[in-house]
Amino acid sequence: MANYSYHKADTRGRANHGWLSSFHSFSFAEFYDPSRMSFGALRVLNDDTVAAGMGFGTHGHSNMEIISIPLEGDLEHADSMGNKEVIRHGDIQVMSAGSGIKHSEYNHSKASEVKFLQIWVIPNKLNVTPRYDQITLNVADRHNRLQQVISPNENDEGMWIHQNAWFHIGNFDNGIETTYHLKGSQNGVYAFVIKGSFEVDGQTLNSRDGLGISNTKAINIKATGNDAEILLMEVPMQF
Repeated sequence: MANYSYHKADTRGRANHGWLSSFHSFSFAEFYDPSRMSFGALRVLNDDTVAAGMGFGTHGHSNMEIISIPLEGDLEHADSMGNKEVIRHGDIQVMSAGSGIKHSEYNHSKASEVKFLQIWVIPNKLNVTPRYDQITLNVADRHNRLQQVISPNENDEGMWIHQNAWFHIGNFDNGIETTYHLKGSQNGVYAFVIKGSFEVDGQTLNSRDGLGISNTKAINIKATGNDAEILLMEVPMQF
């Protein structure tokens, strides 16, 4: 029988630093909840809004797969490997921090906010050579279907990371249903509603709600409003 962990949007941790408004689905920084340390290998899911011209100064990470998904606006990236890029809605950014990387992320605009999801996945390999990459995907390809954006396979659709994980994003019209079949027998899925509303295995989810589902082979998704967008993160439950 499937196991469910329901995280309503307003139960997330909140940090407001003026230039940064961040909601934490899992324990992060000053938000600590021992029952919400992670969902399997999914360690961090932060919903960030950064004021115009502001951002995260240069700081370091190691041994973490870090994924950024812009929702609105443009994010400016620089790192210790010499990469300088701008990521926009429809882009997916991946950093394998590995043996150590320093980077900064700033709002590219001086006039409007940038909103993005920052996601950390615990890797299955430690101290790998640090890596940065990004890709631009056609968001039309996720209309009424799930578009793969992350996988473990370098030659597969979307980006790849050092973990047996698959991420999909879908944008659905009201009433459209689909079934997601898990790819890993030891994996679970964390469903996060970006906007709109869904029924996921019969559970009603609204904007920014999350639902962790484990001990299952498939989940059913039904949009219950127009222009409803969902992110599915399939990750190992043990690693």
